[in-house]
Amino acid sequence: MYIKCWGCRGSVPVSGKDYLFYGGDTTCLEIRDLKDNLIIVDGGTGIRELGQKILKEKKQIIHLIFTHVHLDHIIGLPFFAPFYSKDYKIIVYGDPSVQGNTLDLAFKLFSDPFFPIKYHELSAKLTFNPINSSFKIGDIEIETIPLSHPDRGIGFKFIEKNKKFVFLTDNELGFVHEGGKEFEEYAEFCKGSDLLIHDAEYTKEEYEQKIRWGHSSIDDAVLLAIKSKVKMVGFFHHNQNHSDEQIKDMELYAKTRLRGIEGFMVYKTQEILL
Repeated sequence: MYIKCWGCRGSVPVSGKDYLFYGGDTTCLEIRDLKDNLIIVDGGTGIRELGQKILKEKKQIIHLIFTHVHLDHIIGLPFFAPFYSKDYKIIVYGDPSVQGNTLDLAFKLFSDPFFPIKYHELSAKLTFNPINSSFKIGDIEIETIPLSHPDRGIGFKFIEKNKKFVFLTDNELGFVHEGGKEFEEYAEFCKGSDLLIHDAEYTKEEYEQKIRWGHSSIDDAVLLAIKSKVKMVGFFHHNQNHSDEQIKDMELYAKTRLRGIEGFMVYKTQEILL
């Protein structure tokens, strides 16, 4: 399984000299199975650059999954070039019981007064595929879990040939939002994974002022990795006000507490092969 990060910033994209290493684009991941089936997770601003790569490849089928449809996770959609080509079939996945019809929600951006190009003017063939607790794309089995986040959302476990990757962004481990799960349930979901990428937007001190905002502290994310006995953990959804230097300090702090688990702050363009 191949994983690449195209955006790991939270809430709003940022730019400038203080954000060059970890990047300023909002959430977007590229995942490919061993047969090169393409899965995209979320349509933050990182999806723009990914779209340019896909055009060069001329890959015709794209599987698009959303954790949820808060603005920072869909804001890049109008600038995803494959939408404007009839050569592409794009399948959008979502759990109607959690989010409703994700296709309808996410693509409200393609309407007045938000964007001049309307949904019906897109050239690609778009379909919505409702999902339940588990489904499959190519050779990857995908399991889901509700996120603890305002307005809800979905976390994912991707499994291919016994390799497991869990992605839980916008998940508050210190507070159970409506529809969310307790800490121990997330630990069980992540148990023994080869890679866990989890929301770690705040320092412990910042989190004390942001409880119920829908994001986790680095301390709680570290604890989840330890309890779950994962092999690697990547910390994600970097705060819009955190500079490269501050994020690096958080990484060093986490490493002193991980008890031998490999840990890192996820950065844009990072590639991981499981």
